Amino acid sequence: MKTKAVRIHGKNDLRLEEIELSPIGDDGVRVKIISDSLCMSTYKAALEGGDHKRVPDNVAETPTIVGHEFCGEIIEVGENWKHKYKVGDKFTIQPAHYYNGSLLAPGYSYTECGGDSQYANIPIETLMCDCLLPYDGDAYFYGSLSEPVSCVVGTFKAMYHTKAGSYKHEMGIVEGGKMALLASVGPMGLGAIDYALHADIRPSLLVVTDIDQDRLDRAASIFTVEHAKEQGIELHYVNTGKLEDPVKTLREISGGTGYNDVICFAPVKQVVEQADAILGYDGCLNFFAGPTNSQFKAEFNFFNVHYNSTHVVGTSAGNTNDMRDAVKMFAEGKLNPAAMVTHIGGLDAVIDATLNLPKIPGGKKLIYNHISLPLVALWDLEEKGKDDPLLCELAKIVKAHNGLWNAEAEKYLLANAKPIS
Repeated sequence: MKTKAVRIHGKNDLRLEEIELSPIGDDGVRVKIISDSLCMSTYKAALEGGDHKRVPDNVAETPTIVGHEFCGEIIEVGENWKHKYKVGDKFTIQPAHYYNGSLLAPGYSYTECGGDSQYANIPIETLMCDCLLPYDGDAYFYGSLSEPVSCVVGTFKAMYHTKAGSYKHEMGIVEGGKMALLASVGPMGLGAIDYALHADIRPSLLVVTDIDQDRLDRAASIFTVEHAKEQGIELHYVNTGKLEDPVKTLREISGGTGYNDVICFAPVKQVVEQADAILGYDGCLNFFAGPTNSQFKAEFNFFNVHYNSTHVVGTSAGNTNDMRDAVKMFAEGKLNPAAMVTHIGGLDAVIDATLNLPKIPGGKKLIYNHISLPLVALWDLEEKGKDDPLLCELAKIVKAHNGLWNAEAEKYLLANAKPIS
């Protein structure tokens, strides 16, 4: 069958093309992709082309489909997988399956599977690793966001601590401890705030920093100090750009002892060093941000490593169990990743949005693969809706949900938007 897909041909070379999918055979599963959220990792892949560790060297001759945060419906199942999947089931996908140690991943490495496509054939590696996951939510975009949220879940699990006299690493954040999320009101940071407030293991003190007051104010309006207090958490939003001595202020908020857990969401030398400087005894720093510069460096206080047992860890993805945890928390109403979404668009918006992702303000850019729609910010819906009945109605729906994208808006969009030709 034919499908429209955005494929990478080389560095900064993305093209929306129509391609033919192969028959699936007995070992295949074919899906209809409804939504995909754009990820900075895809921007990095587009920037690096065949030099990227997950993009094949011969991508110029054999282009692959981009996008790895996708959700949709199963439309065809080969004989050998009918015991597990059936037509009509909704799915989400864990792209980082590391089959036999390989870095192959949907959205980077495959000619017939990626999130920025209308239809796809699921790779056998994905099926063998049990990475095509059932999803039963009432909105497709939640399924798309399960992948980035799984990265947050994995980050919290990767934190570790020790006890005096013991060499055993106790995995996870300190329950009832002090936690700081630095440069953390972007999309992934918002996901981390949500998780810190609503996971089973929570800090007693949560400090969220950034230098963009508008983004801090938006975060504070979604995850309020009052709501955090109801969860047993003292929450502070701090604009470090306005502080003469950010480290001094942050340590004062901690009571002078520093933080058990610090997560850094920006690949900025000063922010990393700030994170190191606010660690308390046995404090764990997670460098979450993925730099594009392979020589990125920052200073780390090794006096504190020796005498205060401070340490660092890095995470770049969640695993399949993390994604299952995310989907379960969505279903239970514990997490609402809608705060991550700030823009919507159709498949024809993917190329420009991906190649300019760092320049576009806001959070997640959510793509609906079967419609034609220029990328539009949720805060611009009302203004642009003056000349567009579709956007006008979406503006009303979004406004009724505290400015957040939601299942009602998605259903209206899918039912009324112009199909992509």
